Amino acid sequence: MSISKCARVKWFLAALAFVFAVVFGLAGSARAQDNAASKDNIEVLQVRPNVYMIAGAGANIAVQTGDDGVVLVDAGSAMYSDRVVEEIKKVSKQPIRFIIDTNADPDHVGGNEAVSKAGTPIGNGGGGFATTAGGAAIIAHDEVLDRMSVAVNGKPLYPTNALPSATFSHSVKSIYLNGEAIQVLYQPAAHSDGDSMVFFRRSDVLATGDVFNMDSFPVIEVDKGGSIQGELDALNRIVDMAVTQLPLVWEQGGTMIIPGHGRLSNQPDAFEYRDMITIIRDIVKDDISKGQTLDQIKASNPTIEYRQRYGSDTGPWTTDMFVEAVYRSLTNQQSKAQPAPAPTPASKTAKKATSTKKVDQK
Repeated sequence: MSISKCARVKWFLAALAFVFAVVFGLAGSARAQDNAASKDNIEVLQVRPNVYMIAGAGANIAVQTGDDGVVLVDAGSAMYSDRVVEEIKKVSKQPIRFIIDTNADPDHVGGNEAVSKAGTPIGNGGGGFATTAGGAAIIAHDEVLDRMSVAVNGKPLYPTNALPSATFSHSVKSIYLNGEAIQVLYQPAAHSDGDSMVFFRRSDVLATGDVFNMDSFPVIEVDKGGSIQGELDALNRIVDMAVTQLPLVWEQGGTMIIPGHGRLSNQPDAFEYRDMITIIRDIVKDDISKGQTLDQIKASNPTIEYRQRYGSDTGPWTTDMFVEAVYRSLTNQQSKAQPAPAPTPASKTAKKATSTKKVDQK
């Protein structure tokens, strides 16, 4: 081989090595960026001029803004509290006034303490709204307070400042802030025994909590008072309350629905979801009437038409768990697991320390 030819071969190999280095280097950089993004996947979506949805911080968080301050529906998981407060400050310079808990699950109430601490009460916390350590008031149904106040092995599940500070026991609690009526609507025995939905009336936005999820079958916690019939009652209520954009179907409009998890939705989404759950309920109910066992019903795959879209074989809520919840709800069976312990005297003391005021409004 001539010297010139050897030189050309060496140049070609060097160039090829350089190309591989660049390509794989960029790929490695992209993977690193993807990994970083996966650790910080919080997204803020503007729903209305004064209403936002924060996704990726646990449960979806609704944010209403205005001159009177900020109202939140749920506070997300504890690990994202700093980021949630940071994102809220980007859309409003006003203080956080209220947090409304839609249930007692950690991905909804875990951020209560830190997010409330970042807020400021209106006036002296009067008007029936007690405040938590001088922060934003936390509104929830009585059942949420009871669930969060439980002590396990002598230790409280949540610190005192994370507990709801203004509770209600009737079907509706109303407040008026930022020129808008806000209704907290109790929905019994659905996802759990303490579910609420929040309706921003002027904005026409409904935040549903976990009675409506766009990324899974509904989580029905039978051992915490949830039921398939209560779930369907909640979905029927959503369908009835929400308005679609008919007859101007070519325009963007209608009630916007912020689900507990998943993408922003509207009335047709809730309608389809309600019908899906009704069909699955009826299939399981029919199988039960034929004397089939739970294992036989699971094997028959009653969710087959919807499993690819909403189902999962792994994770905290699988398709089999959903089918079992429907079965247990229809047959009134309790779990073999031990029920949650009743509130201890220590936890009742903690509840008293929150200076909770109950104001029932219809």
